[in-house]
Amino acid sequence: MLGQIVSLISIALNIYSFALIIYIFMSWFPGARESQFGEMLSKICEPYLEIFRKFIPPLGMIDFSPIVAIMLLYFARMGFMQLAMM
Repeated sequence: MLGQIVSLISIALNIYSFALIIYIFMSWFPGARESQFGEMLSKICEPYLEIFRKFIPPLGMIDFSPIVAIMLLYFARMGFMQLAMM
């Protein structure tokens, strides 16, 4: 039972990571974030990304905070996978 819950959390973190990646790549396309899909992803992704933007300022035109945010999700997912193995 606990293994299934941990696996479900791990899958959710993986899906959220992909949502963040899609949201980040949408910035490369004009108007993509203003679409319905872009606005939905913004509501889901921006609260999490804002946490990192407070501590990691952009270097010129490049924002490194999403990379740190995705890495943290990856490490959290790996931690949950280790719990599932126990």
